[in-house]
Amino acid sequence: MTAGVLSRSAALVYHLLVVELLFLVTAGPGLAVTWLLDPDVSNLPLAALGMLPAGPALSAALYALHHRQLDLDDLRPAALFRRGYRLNLRGALPIWGSWVLITAFNLAGLSGAGAVVVLMATLWMLNGLVITSLFDFRARDVARLAAYTMIRTPSVTLANLCLLVVAVGTVFYFSEIALLLAGSVLMLALSGNARPLVALVRTEFTR
Repeated sequence: MTAGVLSRSAALVYHLLVVELLFLVTAGPGLAVTWLLDPDVSNLPLAALGMLPAGPALSAALYALHHRQLDLDDLRPAALFRRGYRLNLRGALPIWGSWVLITAFNLAGLSGAGAVVVLMATLWMLNGLVITSLFDFRARDVARLAAYTMIRTPSVTLANLCLLVVAVGTVFYFSEIALLLAGSVLMLALSGNARPLVALVRTEFTR
């Protein structure tokens, strides 16, 4: 029993490390450009462009972690990440890009209402990333399902809100780099949070 637990734990750590490395390779350069820019409104377009590659990378990480195998003789996290990236590139960009635009537009105003909009948009985006990473729907259908499941699966919405609090706390107490280095762990948590959502979509919207 102990050997089995240890082997599965080792396999999970290996998955997380490989997925994190591939996430950093695919999303890191663009995010680095964004973080190096001066915090000025005139830099928002370039900052938004730098953030775009992170969407497909997060989607690929979700796909790889959702489909992970914890058999030490059948570990393929890199292959799963590449497959997820290839399958979800076109689907993830509209959801992620919409969130980036909404966030950039509302943060530029620095108002309380804008902060609420960004929060709701982020919760919507997280649902959308999960759906587009694991299912094959058109972008507009993913957008609708992401909003629908925010209401139909309140436990997922609440769990994701807690995840956002952890992410913001990581940035506040440590740095953006710490959040980036925890990317695969956060995606594993998101995948776990989203189980009721995935079950709902599979039951009600797939054959």
